[in-house]
Amino acid sequence: MTSAFDVPPGHTGTLESTDDRYMRMALAQAREAAIRGEVPVGAVVVKDDEVIATGANSPLSENDPTAHAEIAALRAAGRTLGNYRLEGCTLYVTLEPCSMCAGAMLHSRLARVVFGAPDPKTGAAGSVLNLFSNKLINHHTQVSGGVLHEECAVVVQAFFRKRREVEKAVAQPLREDALRTPDKRFAGLPGYPWQGRYTQQLPSLRGLRMHFLDEGPQDAKTVLLCLHGNPAWSYLYRKMIPVWLDAGHRIVAPDLIGFGKSDKPKRETAHTFEFHRNCLLELVESLNLSGIVLVVQDWGGILGLTLPMEVPSRYKGLVVMNTVLATGESPLSPGFLSWREMCRKKPDFDVGRLLRRGNPEMDGADSAAYNAPFPDAGYRAALRAFPEIVPDRPDAPGADLSQRAAAFLKSDWQGKTVMAVGALDPVLGVSVMERLQKQIRYAPQLLVLPSAGHFVQEQGAELAHRVVELFADR
Repeated sequence: MTSAFDVPPGHTGTLESTDDRYMRMALAQAREAAIRGEVPVGAVVVKDDEVIATGANSPLSENDPTAHAEIAALRAAGRTLGNYRLEGCTLYVTLEPCSMCAGAMLHSRLARVVFGAPDPKTGAAGSVLNLFSNKLINHHTQVSGGVLHEECAVVVQAFFRKRREVEKAVAQPLREDALRTPDKRFAGLPGYPWQGRYTQQLPSLRGLRMHFLDEGPQDAKTVLLCLHGNPAWSYLYRKMIPVWLDAGHRIVAPDLIGFGKSDKPKRETAHTFEFHRNCLLELVESLNLSGIVLVVQDWGGILGLTLPMEVPSRYKGLVVMNTVLATGESPLSPGFLSWREMCRKKPDFDVGRLLRRGNPEMDGADSAAYNAPFPDAGYRAALRAFPEIVPDRPDAPGADLSQRAAAFLKSDWQGKTVMAVGALDPVLGVSVMERLQKQIRYAPQLLVLPSAGHFVQEQGAELAHRVVELFADR
């Protein structure tokens, strides 16, 4: 019998290739566990070169201390074979098994166990102890360790790093002039499994806490910087993010201060064009983002389209949906003026109902997710402030920045651009976007989505695929 970290006799290049293949399947199970908030460990059981069972960690979701990935896989394999003895089977697991799982493996008569990363705290295949090497046990299972160990270790390390960041964020103090939406409001959001990150360190925040998603490879060549508008938050991109993750891209999606999981100043006067723009510029700088494809809609574009001119080398593309460059040189659209008036008259409008009105395919859970950030009127200062601070004259705050951005985008922009508009948008619809299209150098023909409204992202999966195609070779 080999030791935990030895190469077994007859371990050829072909066998190594087979081990890698099945370990990658176990890694897929580990990532599924991470999405559910479980420690990312995955396992598969193979017999005669065929996967007969899989398992992923689920102690938290099942309230079961025995619900380790290996145990789940062993149970499933036993059901498949109709026998608790799994003779001739190999179990692949991404993390060195603990003593409980090692005992179950020996009891099941597995022929072989293959694990990825060692576990220096509880590993029972050589790290802390080695149950498999005990000669008094009547069955000896062959053990191989270290298969794809770096990839397996990275998955676990990334999970615990994010968890530490979240725990640290929860402990971050709240300014007296701000509110923080309780975490329980965001529990179980449909289609939004990602564990966000927080920062309070940006100079402009002055102690406010900003939430942002940061998903995908940190060294990805393409970074989708997704900016939402009013009254949405990063939840708006939940249908597009999976497409980009599958393509290997990195996604950064912040919640503007006052929205989503970010802190919410109590006073409307806290919200200014310059404040929110500076927060975005500082976030990009703090994360040292490059290869950015800027994805914007509504206020995400009003603010976001002014960003590339500051450090053009960071940006390589634009995805522009239902927005405007608010230079103050042209009157705001009648639709926008109507929206502003509605916000004045009905400041406590139902956010989820508003989104659902233009997207009837949404269900009640989606509507509740859009309402989640705003438990009561005290949390809604940003919703009241934003319609009023859109630059509507050349000397309005932010208008000069928008004018500079318009000049840059028309004369100096070098990147690729995608422009899409929801034809049913009464606020920033086709005519507004046609004018914007003429302001962006090399902008292609406007893609009109006939059944979409203002919140294009709710029908954005097809557009997300187009973005993947456009930036596939960059």
